[in-house]
Amino acid sequence: MFDKILFATCARDACDGAARMAFDIAQRYNAHIYVFHVFGVPTHGFSQVVIDLITGDELILDENYVDFVKEEISDYCNQVLKNTIEYSFEVTIGFPHREILRFARHIDPDLIIMGGSTGDPDISFYKKTMTGSTYLRVAKAARCPVLVVNRSAASVGGQFSNVVFAADFSIADDAAFAFAFQLVQEQELDCEFHLFHVLDIRGIQTNKFDTPEYIEGKIRKADQQIRSKYVSRMGDFKPYSVKVWKGIPSVEIVKYAGEKHADLIVLAYHAKKTETGDAPHANILEQVIGRANCPVVSVNQYAGK
Repeated sequence: MFDKILFATCARDACDGAARMAFDIAQRYNAHIYVFHVFGVPTHGFSQVVIDLITGDELILDENYVDFVKEEISDYCNQVLKNTIEYSFEVTIGFPHREILRFARHIDPDLIIMGGSTGDPDISFYKKTMTGSTYLRVAKAARCPVLVVNRSAASVGGQFSNVVFAADFSIADDAAFAFAFQLVQEQELDCEFHLFHVLDIRGIQTNKFDTPEYIEGKIRKADQQIRSKYVSRMGDFKPYSVKVWKGIPSVEIVKYAGEKHADLIVLAYHAKKTETGDAPHANILEQVIGRANCPVVSVNQYAGK
């Protein structure tokens, strides 16, 4: 399932959980792991002066400094590298999301793994100069699933025992389901697969004609849709559950994942657009990542293997 993994690190403590999970998954699947780090932003043009993304200091870019950064990355990953056979390091300058996506297009990974935060925004130059989050920008354009680890990972050895697939019935949902289902099928131990949908009450609350009976009917319809669209494709796979709740999607997804002791949440990046043309799911993804106690995978494209 995973032959090549791109681990994009900020080389700080905030990425420790992502590092452990990246190398655990690489070891389990005998995958080549590319450790990628963007350490500075060019000041202007073709200048050799760059701004360090963490400290904001201006630095002179030369081969010695690049070698120094690579050595730091090697030291950072030293503990988790001991059982990994195939790995390589790549460091560069530029805006992080652009460089991660550029490198991903070059190596065509099966999975991108990132930390959820670069740490204290007061000392992060990138946080001061760019709007939006790096992982959201990467997840939006990536050609493969993007796994974000915002806290210490609960899985052991790259295995998962409880996976929640948060369905929203968008086009990208098919890709997210395909990834989630293949993942749970490949676990050596039985893995419980929870298919979950949230009926968003924010729009319902503004319509006084939406009675309790109407809402219950919508819940039953969503349940049937999950079973006909996804469960029907699962063959004789048994350890699964289907549940539909009403509420605010980001809140209920995290609550349900906690109730099921999930060690992974999978959801599509793009949701169906609203009447105003906005796609709200990027905001849902960000809130789920920020609140969840387990890693989150965002999928907008997945070809499978």
